[in-house]
Formats: sequence, C-alpha cells, structure tokens
Amino acid sequence: MIRVLYCLPDGTVRYDLKPEEFGAALQNEQGLLWVDFDNTSIEVDEPILLNTFRFHPLAVDDALRESHVPKVDDWESYVYIVLHSVVFDQQAGDQVNTLELDVFLGHNFIVTHHDASIAAIERVWTASQRDERHRKGGPDHLLYKLTDEIVTDYMPVVEEMDDAIDSIENQIFSRPTPATLERLFGLKRAVARLRRILGPQREVLNKLARDDYAMIDARDRVYFRDVYDHLVRLHDITESLRDLVGGALDTYLSVINNRMNDVMKTLTIITTLFMPLAFVTGFFGMNFFQPTTAALDPWTSLPVFAIALAIILLIPAGMYFWMRRRGWM
Repeated sequence: MIRVLYCLPDGTVRYDLKPEEFGAALQNEQGLLWVDFDNTSIEVDEPILLNTFRFHPLAVDDALRESHVPKVDDWESYVYIVLHSVVFDQQAGDQVNTLELDVFLGHNFIVTHHDASIAAIERVWTASQRDERHRKGGPDHLLYKLTDEIVTDYMPVVEEMDDAIDSIENQIFSRPTPATLERLFGLKRAVARLRRILGPQREVLNKLARDDYAMIDARDRVYFRDVYDHLVRLHDITESLRDLVGGALDTYLSVINNRMNDVMKTLTIITTLFMPLAFVTGFFGMNFFQPTTAALDPWTSLPVFAIALAIILLIPAGMYFWMRRRGWM
C-alpha cells in the first residue's frame, strides 16, 4: 500500500495524489510531500524511487533488497537513513525482533519504506492528519517525530525484558528447571541484540543532531539531540539488563550446585549408615536359618540372631546421632 500526504502552501492537504503526480509535487518547493511505502512489492516501488524521485540506485537497492544496521548516508540533495523499531516477542522464546524503516529526506519531501507495519509510523501519520503543526514544521520535523516515536517504543521493550528477568529470578529460587536456563539464554541473546541495534542507532541520532545536513534546519537539531539523549539512557539501561542476566545465570548455577551438594550429602549419609551393616552381614554371613554344619549351632541360635539384629539396628542409629552432634547433617 502506498499512502500519500501532500500539504500545499495554502494549507490544503491531499491524500489522493497518484504516483504520476509526484513529479509535479516535487517541483513545488513550498509544499510538503510524504510518501509511505507500506509492504509493497519491489516491482511497484523501484520505478517510483528511481525515475520519479531520482534516488541513487545504490540507495534504492539498500532500501528494497538489503537489511542494514541503523545508518545515515548523505547524497547531497537528500539523506538516506535506516532506523530500526523493535518488538519483544515472549511467545517465541523472548526474542527481540527488529522492523527496518528506510527514510529518504529531501528539502520538501520525505519518503518512508518498510516491509511490515510499524506502530510509530501509524501514530505519526495519524497525528500529521489531525494536527497541522506537524506538517508546518517541514519534512525534517516529521523525521524527528518518527525517530522520537521509534525510540519511545524501545522503553516498553526494556520494561518487558526487566519483568521477564525478575520472573526468572523468582523461578530460580523456587524451582529451577532446564527450561529456566533455556529462557535465561534466550534473554541473554535478546539483550545482546538490543544492544547491537541501540549502538548504531545512537550514532545515527548523534550525526543528525551535530552534523551539517542541508535538509535539516539548524533549529531542529536540538530535537534530535533530545532523542539522542534518550538513546544514551536506553543504552545504559541495557547495560544494566545485561548485568542482571549475567547475575541471574550465576545465581542459577549456584542454586543448582547447592542442590546437587545436598543430594550428594544425602546419598553419602545413606552410604555411611549402611557401610557397617554391610561389614557385619558380610563377616558373619547371616546363616541363621540354614546352618551348614552342626559345629556352627551356637552361632546360629536365637540369642545370637537377636544380638546381630540389635547391632544392625543400633549402629546406624548411633552413627546418625553422632553425625548430627558433629554438625554434618
């Protein structure tokens, strides 16, 4: 779907502009043209971007066919920007999915291209239709609103990841399972992916806020600096999340080791209690009921059987209380 928002100098807004009319709209330096390519085919997009907007083939190829980390390229008459929106999918194993947004920014136009629906774009599009202040600010102000909304969507993702880490920590202390460890590693990968996106995106906003681009008014750079500050704080928060995940992993291993030690301790106690019994039964053979020779009759009598049985019962009990007194249990 191709959406168009064309604001004329007199304040009139058109949404029905056809691709054949884009060229004439670009000739109007006082107008504002926003074209949004939402999940459209390459066969439809490529002729418009190459022939109507006259973007460089390399920039068009980057936008239509390749996936990039966030970046900004200055092509003199326009700026090509790659931004990433993020979505945290807990149902798919705590994955951080990125949605790429390609932006072409000119003096009187902004072109956005994305293969999936992005909530930030929908909010800015709706706000631009309702409030003319967004349109009067020019295409660079629309770019600011897009970056601001995209960065705003990062915070709920960070909060969901923080809640997931808290939930895992509770599971670790209550009943850790292999599934808990699997989810820990999933969160670790999610935090690492988020950091790999935040770093380059922070540099993109830093360039937009400090470098001299002809398409961005010097008075609007302060807005990009504000978004850059938000990204810096988010990057610091993700560092804390990484430390939390690492701490949770260490805690999991410690709890598992402690439980294993308790199991080994119990098994050792059982072995220790039955070790003297094995010696007694092995030494005497326990031939009470079917003696092999008459010479052993005194050793297989009922009193001897009672004494042996008492020894078998008393030795484990005595060792148990002795180990309790020594503090080994």
